[in-house]
Amino acid sequence: MATIILLTMSGCSKDSDSGFYEPEPIEEDPTPENPLPPGELDFEPEETRSFMVNPDATEETVALFYNLKLLSQNSFIVGQQDAFSSFYQDNAGDSDIKKMTGSDPGLLGSDFMFITDDLNDGTPSNWFFQQENQIRDDVLRAFDMGLVNVFCWHFREPFGGEHFYTSEMTQFQRENALKSILPGGENHDYYKQKLEKIASFTKSLVGSNGALVPIIFRPFHEFDGDWFWWGQSFCTIEEYVHLWQFTVTYLKNTLSVNNMLFAFSPDNRFFSESEYLARYPGDDFVDIMGMDNYGDFNNQGQAGVETANQKLKIVSDLAEERVKIASLTETGYFITLSENGPIPGFFTNNLFKALTHNDVKIGFTMFWYNYQDTYCTPVPGLPSANDFMEFVSKPEVILADDLPEMYRLPPNS
Repeated sequence: MATIILLTMSGCSKDSDSGFYEPEPIEEDPTPENPLPPGELDFEPEETRSFMVNPDATEETVALFYNLKLLSQNSFIVGQQDAFSSFYQDNAGDSDIKKMTGSDPGLLGSDFMFITDDLNDGTPSNWFFQQENQIRDDVLRAFDMGLVNVFCWHFREPFGGEHFYTSEMTQFQRENALKSILPGGENHDYYKQKLEKIASFTKSLVGSNGALVPIIFRPFHEFDGDWFWWGQSFCTIEEYVHLWQFTVTYLKNTLSVNNMLFAFSPDNRFFSESEYLARYPGDDFVDIMGMDNYGDFNNQGQAGVETANQKLKIVSDLAEERVKIASLTETGYFITLSENGPIPGFFTNNLFKALTHNDVKIGFTMFWYNYQDTYCTPVPGLPSANDFMEFVSKPEVILADDLPEMYRLPPNS
């Protein structure tokens, strides 16, 4: 039996810097007096399926793709990982963003990790099964509120079932984990069982209106680093692409999961289109082109902000060309008041500039979760509270209370 190991993840990537840097003030864009006009797309709503991975997707999933693409033309949804279950100083209740702003985030991030854990035996007394049920409840709550749901997967390596960080794995596990789950590999059937669990869970998500809940799934994220066993140091380009394509095909065609969009999300270790696309599995397997980026915002000052904006411009332009949705799939600056204080203007200057300058068009961004003495989004009384409130007051920023109807296609123009 595998040992239960519960980890606190301070964001996914391990490329952060713990120093403190106060950037030069950045001139803010003037805030328009009137709301932004509706965006426009080059295709009609009924043509949406032709641009999606799954042409048999449910009507609500098609609508989510279209509306995210439409919304990205002039605004973006702000979300948070585990917003309904993880809180600064463990102060449960409303989400921390709602405590601060009066509105929940517009997007909820969740994780398939505990749902697919080897120790989840499906019995009511099992801790992992209890987490599965809590995640389901949170996702259904989010959907009924009109929020968007996104899932990552911190998949424990298949030999021992205990770790996903390579620093905690044996050399054999690091070098063989991904290869072993490919077709023909010794753990391929084990991997298919995990996908079957994901499919079963995803198909069990039925909202109060009777509709299947659409989710965005971003498997094997931050693959351009070496902290996860699916990182580029532990598999070839061909192996990674093969795994991605098999995963999507098995979920979509074999398991008939029709309420899922697929997001491709490397870390921030690219500087050109060719580097971003080096392990891209192809347009037939990707709905959302994303990026996780903590490092460029971590005390890198003006240069880091500009670098982040340039990378988001690459993602945004590729998504426009390929009729995909661009996104900043994970981000944040981790503030621990005793060790790592806030960066003045982080939200209103640094992050907002990176997300909007140079005609960047993204559908959503997601902060990592708050926990114990560390936060990515403030609650009332914290030093960065006013900065965050100014950020969310910008017309481009969409929280739950300002979300348009995401699960219904608009009438043809």
